[in-house]
Amino acid sequence: MNDGGHGGPTAPLIKMINQIGANNLHHGDDAQAAELVATHLKKFWARSMKRQIIDYAEADGSELSPVSRLAIARLKTLSSTVKDWEETSDAG
Repeated sequence: MNDGGHGGPTAPLIKMINQIGANNLHHGDDAQAAELVATHLKKFWARSMKRQIIDYAEADGSELSPVSRLAIARLKTLSSTVKDWEETSDAG
């Protein structure tokens, strides 16, 4: 499922999450940046986008930056604190 470098359907999401992570590195260490990225994903990414990036991370994840991997793990943790994380997105 390594479609990040091959223009597959997940490639745009991989590019976005890696860019968001890179843009937040100035906030501290990788863990702090990942927290901000996870919060961004939870608030602004559609349920389908979150599901696709989580599925990619679990199946392969080779194109994800270290911050992106941490952010996805954090997103899953944040999600476990609510009844259904997929229903908490403001993005639909």
